[in-house]
This record gives sequence, structure tokens and C-alpha cells, in this order.
Amino acid sequence: MTGRFVESPGEDYDPRADRDWRPVTEDAPGVSDREPIGLRERLSLNRMGTFDWDLDEGFMNLDPGALDVFDLRPDEYDGAPMSLVSRVPPEEALRLDEALAQALRDGHSSYGSYFRLQCRDGTRRWTHSQGRILHDADGTPYRIIGIVREATSELADSALLRSLQQERQRQTVMVQQTTAELARALSVKDVTRVLTDSGGARRFGADGLLLGLVENDRFEVIAAAGLAGEVPEDMKTSALDDTLPLADTARSRRPLFLSSRSELITRFPRLRPYTEVLPTGSSAYLPLVAQDTVIGALGLFNAEPAVQSPEAKNLALALAGVVAQSVQRATLFDQEREFATGLQATMLPRRLPPLAGGAVTVRYHPASVGRDVGGDWYDVIALPQGRTGLVVGDVQGHDTHAAAVMGQLRIALRAYASEGHTPETVLVRASRFLSELDTERFATCTYIQADLESGALHLARAGHLGPLISNSSRHIDWPEVRGGLPLGLATAFGHDHFPETQLFLEPGSTLLLCTDGLVERPGHDISSGIDALSEAVREGPTELEALADRLSDQLWAAPGSEDDMALLLLHRLPGPGPATTPRLRLHVHQADPSGTAEVRAALRRTLDQWRAGAVAHHIEVAASELIANALTHTESGALVSVELLPGTPRRIRLEVEDRSSRWPRRRSPGETATSGRGLMLVEAFADRWGAEPRGAGKALWCEFAVPDGSR
Repeated sequence: MTGRFVESPGEDYDPRADRDWRPVTEDAPGVSDREPIGLRERLSLNRMGTFDWDLDEGFMNLDPGALDVFDLRPDEYDGAPMSLVSRVPPEEALRLDEALAQALRDGHSSYGSYFRLQCRDGTRRWTHSQGRILHDADGTPYRIIGIVREATSELADSALLRSLQQERQRQTVMVQQTTAELARALSVKDVTRVLTDSGGARRFGADGLLLGLVENDRFEVIAAAGLAGEVPEDMKTSALDDTLPLADTARSRRPLFLSSRSELITRFPRLRPYTEVLPTGSSAYLPLVAQDTVIGALGLFNAEPAVQSPEAKNLALALAGVVAQSVQRATLFDQEREFATGLQATMLPRRLPPLAGGAVTVRYHPASVGRDVGGDWYDVIALPQGRTGLVVGDVQGHDTHAAAVMGQLRIALRAYASEGHTPETVLVRASRFLSELDTERFATCTYIQADLESGALHLARAGHLGPLISNSSRHIDWPEVRGGLPLGLATAFGHDHFPETQLFLEPGSTLLLCTDGLVERPGHDISSGIDALSEAVREGPTELEALADRLSDQLWAAPGSEDDMALLLLHRLPGPGPATTPRLRLHVHQADPSGTAEVRAALRRTLDQWRAGAVAHHIEVAASELIANALTHTESGALVSVELLPGTPRRIRLEVEDRSSRWPRRRSPGETATSGRGLMLVEAFADRWGAEPRGAGKALWCEFAVPDGSR
């Protein structure tokens, strides 16, 4: 801007004020503080001055107070605004020009702006400029009358206010974060983990902390974080007296705030030998009181000595109250969980019966959510005729109710199995028992009746995972096992039917039963867990106990595992004598249209276990034809047997027995015939075939050589 300064006092100038002006200060002797004080002196005492800026002429008049604000002597200012460049840095001048230009463009009658000026000694201080813009009759601005004043103290007060607001916000965030973290803590172990993790002490505005609980008139430190060293052994457990600060706080129920380590040692001389361990700064010891009962004490430590403000003390007491409630809730939870886990432990079998020709091992892990209990169970039952019952099941839920239902169901199922019933009958009766308990819970279960002498496995499944079988060559198989609805639901819906499946466990093979807690992870498809389990068994140790430990440590303990888990492993020993002939026997009812398909599926599973290779297809076709002949040309069902015969090469013998004495007749059908080709296919695929009388009926048999490369 251009123009010249005018020595005009301005419209609001009062000559009488100038006449009465005296330099009245504490350093002006002989001047009474009762004398009148002029306007300029009043402004000067408040670090304020005036300016008169003629916009047309481009001159600005600064009074002595304004020169003092700009830290200028009269001879350093010539009336030109550019003379202020020595005091107003360029970036601040831009701020002033922009504020004035905006006011002029908008036609405002005033403007104001804060800026920093650089003093003679190089320091910077905040200044505020405010002016009244005068306009002529045409609305054109021609003059600005204003004031400048030092604003450092004003902005310092604002900064202090902002600092207090930020501190209050910080304290609010601390309380919110601490409360949120502790709200998720279920057990005392969870509480200590929240307090001792990487940000635990900082949530309390401290550099370190100690947590201790009162137990039978003794004080025990259970958690520490941020200290220079370990808590000495003789201080971890102490009497509830006044020799140690935490114990004294718990005993007296009064908080204690100390400003430094020296004050702490003076108050508690017993701590003198542990000076190096103690923090050097201030400390606070806070009683943990819940429902008018002192349950412990919390110690907070800082690296720097300080006298804590009332606000800091109130914040510490508030946070101690949150910790006290969390510890009390967690203690009650731990007591309930201890009761529940004890109840559950008594409901699981304490020991397993010895097995002739095999070995069995089990593992159980409680849930890591809820109350660390659940409805998973296992059982190994000695059955008549040297057989063994194997059970793995899962009652819905993770609470004491689930554990109680599990105990009742396990005992009932054991009783039904001990009576020698078939797997289907055992599950039917167990389902009806669970339905009659009048509980809303259902249960999944797999029950196997195993004959380790022959390797025969008869199993039924109620909405549960089927078994995994690993042979001596580490080939993994999840055989297809038909199943029914979960126990309880099956009876409620009137579908308490659990079809039985027969499998064969080769010598040296291992069978695995488990609950879904071993293979299921939240947010992941269960097939990925099944694949991981298969790989772990394939790559795991051969020794049964070591394999069980590996599966527990590698799979169940993996991140994301929260469900409880039951695991059962059965290993069939190779045996010192000659190997028992593997055999599969299935019955197809006359009126069962799906019987043939079920036999084919069972044959495929069994032949895959026996490594039949390409010959498996031939056996399946032959079985289908012989079964069709029996069902079509007789009035009875068919008994299908398949066995693996020893020798070199290995041979597989297929027999289909019926109750008709009518002998089969091989025919030569024409091109347009719709039947009569069954025995032709058998003769084409089999190496040998024939018929034998069997009591009231007959059996058609055929044998197939298994190539050595199919092993």
C-alpha cells in the first residue's frame, strides 16, 4: 500500500488525556499512584498502542505505545509500513495483508489478526492487531484507526486451557481404554494380562505397576510390569502389615501418594535393600475395594519425581475402582469355572480298559471361551466277546448345563453299549434318553464297535464327524459313513435311524475320532481344518502318545481355537501270529431299493483300504450283477461277503449268498435281450467263479487277483 503518515491523533483522541498523561510506574519515585493516568499511559501499562493509517497517502502513525509493542525506537520508524519489515517476518506480513485485504474486499468495517513479530533480541512474541476501517460517502475505504497489543500472555492462557482440555481428554481416553480392556477379561489371568501387556501401565498414566491380592490375611503380588527387575521373592508374599506399601494400603484401606523414591524408602525402611529395583519417581498405592471388601491393592510408578495433582489422584482412584470390580468379577468366574471343570472331570472316564491286540489314547481340552467347560466327551468301553466300544461326542453349549447333560448321556450310552447292542440300537436308545431329559440341548456322536482280533469295525454316526484311518504306510482315508440326525433331534423329528457301516482296520493302522473343536476355526471352512488334520497325522510321529500330543499342540492350540476338543486314537497292533483275513459282510434286504448302492459304496471304501487298484471296478460290477440276480430271481435278500486272501499274488474273494436252492444258469442272450448278461460279466472280469451250496440256499463266488503294483 502507498501513501504517507499523518501526525493526526485520530477521531477518538482526547487532548485532555494527553495533558494529564504521566509516566506513573512503580519505578517512578515521587509520583503518587493517586494522580490521574492519561489514556496513552493506560494503553502502555497494558502493552498496547494505537495506529492511524491513511490509506490514500500510505502513511501510518504509531504512538509510543505501539512503537513499544513493535520493539522499535522512534528513530527506527519513518512512518512507512515497510519500516516494520525488520520486526514482522514475511510469512507473518502475508497473514496481516490477507486479513486486511479480505476485509476490504468484503466491505467490512473492521478486521483483526494475530501475528508473531521478531524482537530486537531475536525472540518472537505473539501480537494482535485490530482496526476500524473508515469509508467515505461513496463507500471507499480511506483510513484505518486501530490498536496493536502484545498477546503472548493471552495465547499462553489459551494454550494452558488447551493443555488442560487435552489432559482431560487424555484421562477420558485412559479410563475408556482401561474399562474396555478389563470388560473383556473373564478370569484373573485375563486381568493380569491386560495390566502387564505392552501398554498396560500406560493405560494408567504410569511407567510401571504392581498388583496384589489379599488371601487369608496374607498379601500376594500376582502381576508386575515396567519395573527395573524382578519382584524379590520375600516381597511376593507378605503379612498384611505396615512394612510394605501395598500391604499397608490394603490393611488400612487408605490410598498413599509419594513424590519420590527417597520418600518411599523413608516411609518403608524395609525397602532399602531393594533400592535398585524401585522406580526413582513418584508412586501411588491404591486399595482395591469391591462391595466394601478389600480384595487387594494396586501400585503405580513413574520414572520422574513429582507431586501428584488432585486430578491425577482422582483419576488413579477411579481406575483402581475399575480394577477392583474386574478382579472381583474374575475371581468369582474362576471359582465357578473351577467347580465346573471339576464336575466335568468327574464325568469323563478316569482310566481306560486294557485292549488285547491294540492301544488307545485320549486327549481332552476345555473351551477357551465361556467358562472353559463344554459338552465334548470320549469313552472306551469293554464289550462282551473281547470287543471294544469307542465313543466321541459333543453336547451343544459351553457351560455347566452342557457338562451336566454330557455326564448323563455318557453314562446312558455306556450302559446301552455294555449290554452288547448294535451301534444303531445304542444310538437310538441314547437319542430317546436325551429327548426324555427335557433339555433343549442336542448332541452329536460317533460310536464304533471294534473287534481288534479281526479288525472289523461296526459304526454308526449321529450328526458327527466320521473317523480318519491311517494305515501302516501313512495313507490317510476318511471313509464315507452314513449317519443320522444328532441325538435328541432325531427322536424329536421322528427320524431316530442311524444306519450301520462296516469298515476294516488293518494291522498296524490307526483310527482317529475327534470333535469339531480340533478341525473347526471361526471364519474358516471346516474342510481346511480336515485337510490340516490329515496332513498332521500323515507327518506326525508313529508312537500313539506322541501323535496325540502333536495333534493337541499343533492343531487345537493354534490361534483362533476356542471350542473344547475331545480326541481318541486307536491303534491295531500287527500281532505276533498270522494275519487275520480281512473281511466285509453286508446284508441287502429284498425290499430295500438303496441296498445295492450302499453295498457298492462300502465295497469302494474297503477295496481302497486294501489297495485293490484297477481290479476294484471289476469287483464292484460283479457284486452289482450277483446282487441283482439274487434279488430278481429269489424271494430273499442277499448276504454279501468280500475278503482279502493271503498269498502271492493277493486275491480278493466275493460271495453273494441267498436262500434259494435254484442253481444259476449261464445264458447266451441275443442282441435285443434285456437280461441274461450278469454271469457273462462275472466270467469276463473274474479270474475264477462258481457256485456252492449253503444250508437252505447257495452262494455264488468269484475271485480276483490283485496286481502287486496295487499295494
